Amino acid sequence: MGAKLGGGGSGRFDLGQNSEINVTPFVDVMLVLLIIFMVSIPAATVSIKLDLPPAVPPPPGAKVEEPTVINIQDGGVFIGEDATTIERLATDLARILDKPDPTQERVYIRANRDVRYGEFMRVMNTLQGNGYFQVALINEEL
Repeated sequence: MGAKLGGGGSGRFDLGQNSEINVTPFVDVMLVLLIIFMVSIPAATVSIKLDLPPAVPPPPGAKVEEPTVINIQDGGVFIGEDATTIERLATDLARILDKPDPTQERVYIRANRDVRYGEFMRVMNTLQGNGYFQVALINEEL
C-alpha cells in the first residue's frame, strides 16, 4: 500500500491512500524468470544424432522379396496361407524361408483381435526359442 505525498489533504500529517498498483517488481521477476528459462531450455533438450542411411528405391525390374508373415487366428497359426501348429512352426518356417540360415530372416506376426495374449506369446516364445530374434509385429488400423 502506498502513501500519497502530494498536497491537498485535510491535515498536515494526513497522507491518504494511493490505490495504484506498483507493477515494477512483478515485471522484474517475470523478466528474470524469462531469462532463466531461455538459458536453461536449450541445455535441457536432448538430441540423439542418428546416422540413417539414405532411402534408395530398388532399381526398376529388381525382384523384391515378399515378407514372411505368421498369421495368428482363433482357428490356428498360419505361415502365409499354409496352416501349421505351434509344435511344427519352426520347421515349417525354415522350410518356407528356404535359406541357408533362416533364423537371420525377418518374420512378421499379425494376430486377429480375438486371439488371446497367451496364444500370441506362445508363438513369440516358440520363435525365440528356435533362434528367430528378428520378429516384427504388424499393426493395422481399423
